[in-house]
Amino acid sequence: MGSSEMTYFDATALAELIRTRQVSPVEVMQAHLDRIDSVDPAVNAIVTIAPAAMELARAAEAAVVSGRDLGALHGVPISVKDSIDTAGILTQRGSPIFGGRIPDRDAVSVARLTGAGAIVLAKTNLPEFSYSTESDNLLTGRSNNPWNLDRTPGGSSGGESAAIAAGMSPLGLGTDLAISVRGPAAQTGIVGLKATHGRIPMTGIWPRAPRRFWHVGPMARSVRDVALALSLLEGPDGADAFASITGRSDAATGEAVSRPLRVGWLVGPGFGPIHPEVAATVQSAADALGAAGCVVEPVRIPALERDFALEVFMRLHVMELKPAFAQATAGRAPDELFRMAKGMLAAPETSMADFVEAEQAADRLRDGFADFFGRFDALLCPVLPLPAHGHGATEFVIDGRTVDASYVMAATVPFNVTGLPALSMRFGTSSEGLPINVQLVSSWRAESTVLHLASQLESVSPARGLHPDL
Repeated sequence: MGSSEMTYFDATALAELIRTRQVSPVEVMQAHLDRIDSVDPAVNAIVTIAPAAMELARAAEAAVVSGRDLGALHGVPISVKDSIDTAGILTQRGSPIFGGRIPDRDAVSVARLTGAGAIVLAKTNLPEFSYSTESDNLLTGRSNNPWNLDRTPGGSSGGESAAIAAGMSPLGLGTDLAISVRGPAAQTGIVGLKATHGRIPMTGIWPRAPRRFWHVGPMARSVRDVALALSLLEGPDGADAFASITGRSDAATGEAVSRPLRVGWLVGPGFGPIHPEVAATVQSAADALGAAGCVVEPVRIPALERDFALEVFMRLHVMELKPAFAQATAGRAPDELFRMAKGMLAAPETSMADFVEAEQAADRLRDGFADFFGRFDALLCPVLPLPAHGHGATEFVIDGRTVDASYVMAATVPFNVTGLPALSMRFGTSSEGLPINVQLVSSWRAESTVLHLASQLESVSPARGLHPDL
């Protein structure tokens, strides 16, 4: 088996190959290190190689040889966004302010994957403080999309998405405040899952507060990998008060479906303008689910039309996040701050009246989705309004309408504001050869529904098996 072939196996396959002694953890680790050496100079997804990665791979190989019980990810390399703490490995949060920072302990999400035998291979690039839709910062520079180096892999988990898409890692962890797992997954054509808020603890991820819209989630090249990761990541930890969901999601096996699932599909209104190729991909996915036996119909969600979720989020999050930025940057020189932190610190505060109205709008959105999921099992919709865009874009022209670049979040942020689970997966390709993903959303705590539907789509995806030509 060639090393280039090995780097495009998914994590589930690699774990099985290791378990059955067809490959060794050392071979797998070396193949991924070689891949990083080969392609990362152009992509710049990796910011740190874990110093003990090969040593841990040798220990994992010894465990296989000795016949010890093996975890579900034994010997499998993983990558971790550089805002997520990793013991003994640089975690610099995309800022010179945190340059050289080495945590003493792993984030809970990292510890749960390594507890199942995974080995941290590398940390991946991100925007300063995880706060942008493009992964660029003063400390480790800009990441490029492996499908087209002139395009962004997104943010804030853009280094993570680029690394996985380019075969540098089979599985990783990102964080998602408004878009940051699902959007980068869409820009690079991989799978990203934002579970129900509170399903996975955020302990060990900066900032500690606020956390009510923030999620940590798995990113991979297959639906079964994010399902496996979710089954390992979920559950309270006794430290994150939001992480209070005690029931299992049955993520590894999916939902036992005894009736046709009802799926509503929506391109607009409610998300702003959508590129025609993205809209066509969503409709193709709807047709595929219909052919698979689901009851599928176009829908409208009045709550999304009444309260534009992106505007609601913008009015809420500045007041909540600004204090964390101010505390982190207090007393620091201006040349230590990049445009993300400067923009947040300069943003006008929301008036109390507008903040209260935004809170009420968020409740109306939750109620609107509660009504929708009383009648449907899932929602199928876009992830992004357009395929991966060029670096540094400040506005887009989408379907004849000019919008601010923040509109890239318009179809993802409703599910942060409401805490609903949402999955991003590829189902198409643009006329420029760029990935187009669709988004599957289910009711709170019903991750098994989106994973089941995503598996059905994955099996018939016209983009299945495609990889960047690097």
